[in-house]
Amino acid sequence: MMTPAKIAATLCLVAVGMGSACSDPPAPPREQVEIFSWWVGPGDREGLAELTEAFDRVNPDVDVVNSTVEGGAGVNAKSVLATRLQIGDPPDSYQVHAGLELASDARAGKLEDLTWLYDQQNWWDRFPRTLLDALTVDGRIYSVPVNVHRSNLMWFSPTTLRDAGIDAPATTWTEFLEQAAVLQARGVVPLSIGPLWTRKHLLENVLLGELGPKRYEGLWNGATDWHGSDVLAVLRTYLAVLAVSDLGDAADDWQPALDKVVRGAAAYNVMGDWAEAYLRQSRGLRLGTDYEVVVSPGTAGVFNFLSDTFTLSAGAPHREPTVKWLIMCGSTASQDVFNPLKGSLPARTDANRSRYEGYLARALADWEDQRTKIVGSLTHGVAADNTWNGQIDNALGIFVENHDVERFASAVTVTYAPPK
Repeated sequence: MMTPAKIAATLCLVAVGMGSACSDPPAPPREQVEIFSWWVGPGDREGLAELTEAFDRVNPDVDVVNSTVEGGAGVNAKSVLATRLQIGDPPDSYQVHAGLELASDARAGKLEDLTWLYDQQNWWDRFPRTLLDALTVDGRIYSVPVNVHRSNLMWFSPTTLRDAGIDAPATTWTEFLEQAAVLQARGVVPLSIGPLWTRKHLLENVLLGELGPKRYEGLWNGATDWHGSDVLAVLRTYLAVLAVSDLGDAADDWQPALDKVVRGAAAYNVMGDWAEAYLRQSRGLRLGTDYEVVVSPGTAGVFNFLSDTFTLSAGAPHREPTVKWLIMCGSTASQDVFNPLKGSLPARTDANRSRYEGYLARALADWEDQRTKIVGSLTHGVAADNTWNGQIDNALGIFVENHDVERFASAVTVTYAPPK
């Protein structure tokens, strides 16, 4: 029996005998997988590049289409993604945060159930229960986590504090405001800030630091009254913190806001630990000398977490290679290569701890410490679903301008009820 290749060769010989040119048959189309994320800026793109290169090495017959959309914390990417999903043009796999952000997409029918993949790969004992709970929607799993990030961190330059006569970074927001007066007298901006999402990131950590983990979580499950005197007082503290920031000259994203700290123009910046990858790798700076990091004021013993995950889109055009992508994302080897570059912790519990040094070693110890209280980030998708987060964004944009704490409290509680 003649194979297709032999048939093609025979036809070619006949064609040559008749005086016609013979060309090789066209190669079959290559498989591909389109990955959609917002990891495009310095401190983000290096990890994604390593992840896609790792996939290429194991799957040389599959082309990775890397679709990234610039915009801090995925603000712009999520808008583009929503449009693509609406018109029936889904990427094969897209980045989404674990928690209620993920739940919104799952319940809207945007994602394929991946519970079977966790069974196949024996992942149930490889990810911590806290993370599995954040990935579970109505009893099913819809994405694969590649990391764990920490939100409640404050970055600073030891030299800047030392030159201002400040012996140690602030451990409460009251102490921060006291230090702010000293810093301003020396012409140093106490806190650098960026676009709206960074102000929301700051808000969640002021709320956490002042209310404590239990009452912070109560804001998202209905147990804490936004109109309570303690919450209103914290909102006023937040305004006081913003008042000593460079809000009027805010940076256009989180990296240039951190740059102000590095060069001594600002003393502090509240940002997640993706800042570590930016400062250490993109900027080539040294922890402990050029920059340092502590938990944000009032949050000792608390880990405000988020997790980046990848999905299998419902109706993914290239389902089989996408499953290969997800298996790689969930593997120990890939996470141990990716996370040290990304400035994040492995999602898996069986990671090679020797790969995590400096800040990451500290954070990993906190994450695994049974005494650490773990809470979920608002800004980064854990604590509130997409609809409620959108309402908070709108209200916060107004609040930063009008400083009306009662109006803000009403806007985030009346217009949308906490998700169940």
